[in-house]
Amino acid sequence: MASYSATGSVSVRPYVTVDGQAAPVAADSLWTARQILVVAICFILNMLDGMDVLILSYIAPALSTDWQVTPERLGVVFSAGLAGMAAGGLLIAPMADRFGRRKLILASLVMMAGAMFGSAMAANIGELIVSRFIVGIGIGTVLASMAALTAEYAPPRHRTFAVGFLQAGYPVGATITGFVVANLLPIYGWQAMLLGAAILCTLSLPFVWLLLPESIDFLLTRQPKGALEKANRLLRSMGQPAVDTLPAKKVHEANKAGVRGLLADGRATGTILLWMATISGFMTLYFVISWIPKLAVEAGLPAKDAIYAGAIYNIGAFVGVTLIGIAGTHFDLRRLILGYMSAAAVTLVLFGSVAMPLVATLATAFLIGVFVQGGFNGCYPLAASLYPPEARGTGIGWAMGVGRIGAVIGPMLGGFLLAAKVSLPVIFGVFAVPAVIAGICAAMIRLPKAD
Repeated sequence: MASYSATGSVSVRPYVTVDGQAAPVAADSLWTARQILVVAICFILNMLDGMDVLILSYIAPALSTDWQVTPERLGVVFSAGLAGMAAGGLLIAPMADRFGRRKLILASLVMMAGAMFGSAMAANIGELIVSRFIVGIGIGTVLASMAALTAEYAPPRHRTFAVGFLQAGYPVGATITGFVVANLLPIYGWQAMLLGAAILCTLSLPFVWLLLPESIDFLLTRQPKGALEKANRLLRSMGQPAVDTLPAKKVHEANKAGVRGLLADGRATGTILLWMATISGFMTLYFVISWIPKLAVEAGLPAKDAIYAGAIYNIGAFVGVTLIGIAGTHFDLRRLILGYMSAAAVTLVLFGSVAMPLVATLATAFLIGVFVQGGFNGCYPLAASLYPPEARGTGIGWAMGVGRIGAVIGPMLGGFLLAAKVSLPVIFGVFAVPAVIAGICAAMIRLPKAD
C-alpha cells in the first residue's frame, strides 16, 4: 500500500486485480500533463507560503516605526506565526488521512486568506499576533498535504526532484515578495502589502478547487463514496491501468506507528540528536529570515536596501538547497551538514561584525542563505535515512514539529537582544552557536548500515 506522513513522505502505487486481489503495478517514468499540473500547483502554493511567512520580516521596519513596536513585541509577532505552523503541522495536518488532502489544502487556504485579511486590518499588536498565529496554522497544514501530493503524483524515478522542486518554491516566493515590497512599501504602506498577499491567496482558491485532484492514496486506502470511479479517472489521466476493485483495507500494527518506533531498535540516540539538530537549526534559521531586513537597517543600510538583503538571502537559500541536494548523492550528508552549518556560523559573525559596502553586505546575505538554509534542509533526507519505512513518516514529522521549538525561540530571543541594546556582533555570535550545534549533532548521528 502507500504510506503518508505530515512531512509529505508518501509512496503510492497504482493497483490492478490479479486473481481477485489488488496488486501494485510499476508507475510510468514519464511525466503526464496531470502530474506536471499537480506539481506546478503545489509549487505555486509553496511560493504563496513563502510570501505569507516572509512578508512580515520585509515590512517589520515600517511596522515598527508606524506603531512604535518594541523589538521584543515584534519578536512575539514573528514567533506567533511559527507557533501556528507547528500546531498546524502536528495537530491538523494528520487529518488529511481522514478527510482527504485536497479538502484540507482548500480549508487551509481559506484560513490563510482570511487571516491575512485580518493581519492587514489589525488595529493593534494583539490582533496582529492572533491573525499571524492563524496564518501559521494554515501554512503548517497545507505544507504537509501538498508535499504528500507532490511525492505521490510525481513519477517514482523523478520523485526526489519533484519534492525538491516543491521546496524551492518557498524561497522563490519569498524572494519575489522581497523585491515587490521593496518598491511598493514606501508608496502604499505595510498594510497594503499584507492586503495584497491576502488577495493573492484568495485568487488561488478557485484554481485549486478546479485543478487540484484528490490524493490517489487517500481514495484507495480510505475509500470514500465514489472512490473507485475517481481513482480510475485519475489513474487513466496519468497513463496508468484502471483499478478493477478497491484494495482491501489494512490496519497498521500498533508497534509500527507512533513515537515508540522512533526510539526502538537502537534509534533513541539518533532521534534525540536529530531533534537537537532541528531545534538548533530552526533557531538560527528563523532568527535570520525574520530579522535580517531589520538588522540590516540597524547595520546602517537604507530600508529599501535592507529589504533587498532579505530577498537576496532567499536567492542564496534556493542555491543552497539545490547544491546540498546534488552533493548529498555523492558525499556523506552528515559531514555536508556540518560543513554547511560551520560556514553559516562564520558568515553570520562576518555579517554582524564587519562594516562592509552595500555589495559586500548583500553578497554576505546571499552566503548566509546558501549555508543556513542549505545546511538545515539537509536534515530532512538525513531523517529519512535514519528511520525504516514503517517509522519514516513519524520520524520526519516529529523532527519538524519538535524543531519548531527553536523556530519560536529564535525570533523572540532576537527581539529581546535587540531591545536590550546588545551589539550586533554579539547578537550574530549568539546565533552562530546553535548553527554549529546543529551541524555537530547531525554529524554524530549513526545511520543504519542497510541505508
